[in-house]
Amino acid sequence: MNIPFSVDQFFEIFKNYNEAVWPAQIIAYILGILALVLAWRTSKISSRLICGILAVFWIWMGVFYHILHFSVINPVARIFGVVFVLQGLLFLIAGTILDKLSFRFSTKPLPVVGAAFLLYAMVIYPALGAYFGHVYPAAPMFGVAPCPTTIFTIGILLWTADKVPVYLLAIPFLWSIVGMSAAIHLRVPQDYGLVFAGVLGTILIIIRNRKTGTSAGKL
Repeated sequence: MNIPFSVDQFFEIFKNYNEAVWPAQIIAYILGILALVLAWRTSKISSRLICGILAVFWIWMGVFYHILHFSVINPVARIFGVVFVLQGLLFLIAGTILDKLSFRFSTKPLPVVGAAFLLYAMVIYPALGAYFGHVYPAAPMFGVAPCPTTIFTIGILLWTADKVPVYLLAIPFLWSIVGMSAAIHLRVPQDYGLVFAGVLGTILIIIRNRKTGTSAGKL
């Protein structure tokens, strides 16, 4: 796979982007933590708010990262941006407006796997990035950068108590495959975790959907 930009250009975009959107990174962490707190509740309002937070993440990344910044070195990023905005709108419509998702954490296997992905996205991913030399601001950050946020999305979808519509899984899964190119060609080893989370998480959710129907929370 030919990439139309260098590794240095890739991380320079992150540097410029992070400096331009500061303090959005802090707000993103606050929203991420809020989503986790809300998932301990069982009210429909909580689930709607979680989907709203996911919608904000994906629409923000589509517009401010892909379209306004990444497209400077990669014209395909404009397409990525539209796709990310679409994913955000799907969360907004399906989860916040139509109330098709219900989040509830438990100590059952799938939510525990999801918790591991969430920990990876918010804590381990940036720690590994620093270890590998990706120091802020020239580093992908949770909530405002695609890869750690996709891991977070898959993780919290494993906390759902009912079926997850397949159309909500397609884009995060496809982006997790795209992440393989970053892991290999752009020297972002922490993105191997994205591929793992995207593939395993999607498979687990689909299996749960098929086995349990509306009783998905039993797994």
